[in-house]
Amino acid sequence: MIATRWWQRLAEDGNVMIRVAIAAVALAPGMAAAAEMTFYQLPSGAYPHDVAPAPDGTVWISGQRQGFAGRFDPKTGQLEKIPLGPGAAPHGVIVGPDGNAWLTEGGQNAIARVDAKTKDVKLFPLPKEFPGVNLNTLAFDSKGKLWFTGYGGVYGRVDPGSGKVDVWKAPKGSGPYGMTGTPSGDVWYASLAGGSRATTSPGSTPRAAQPPSSIPRARASGRAASGRIPRACCG
Repeated sequence: MIATRWWQRLAEDGNVMIRVAIAAVALAPGMAAAAEMTFYQLPSGAYPHDVAPAPDGTVWISGQRQGFAGRFDPKTGQLEKIPLGPGAAPHGVIVGPDGNAWLTEGGQNAIARVDAKTKDVKLFPLPKEFPGVNLNTLAFDSKGKLWFTGYGGVYGRVDPGSGKVDVWKAPKGSGPYGMTGTPSGDVWYASLAGGSRATTSPGSTPRAAQPPSSIPRARASGRAASGRIPRACCG
C-alpha cells in the first residue's frame, strides 16, 4: 500500500476549514481503499489561501485577509498565527529545504521567511523598480535558490544565503502564477492570463512554451515523478 496526504482549503457560509485527506492506494488493480477525510475548523476570519505540509506533521497556511503565517497542528487542532507586518496579505506558502516557511507577501511586495523554530520573520523586499507586482507562488530550484511569480508580469529569485533579490519581466507579460522546480534544475511557471508556460534555468533567460489553443488558461503547475509538468486550468 502507498499512502498519500494532501490538503485543501474550503469555505462554507463564511466558515473556513482545512480538509485533510489520507488516501490509501493499492499496488494491484481493484485493491484501492476508500479515502479517509478529517475536517478541522479554523478560527473565524482565518481565510487560508495556500497550505504547505511540514516534515513534522504540522501545516503552514497563508492567512491572506489577516496578514499572518499560520502553523496548524492537526494533532491538537491549534492554529498559531505569526504576524508578517503592517498591511501584510500573504498569498503562496511553501516549506523550504531549510525547514522554514516561505511566503509571497503581496501586501508588502516582499518575500517573507518565517523561522520554524524561533518564529522570527525576515522580509526580502523586491527592488523599487518593481512595485506592486501581485506576488503569487514560489518554488525552490535544485541549488537552493527560491523563485517566485508576480501576476503583474514578473518572475524573480531570492538567494537565501546573501539575501539578494532579482526580478525580471515575464516573456509573455502579465499572468505568471503557479510555479514548480524540476530535478534538472529548471523552474517552470504557468501564466494564467496568457495561457502559456515558461521555463528558466539559473542564470538564463526564460523560454516560453505555448500549449495547444484548446487548453484553458493555466493556473497552477506541479511536477510529476517522471519529470513532466502537469498543470491545473480554469476558464
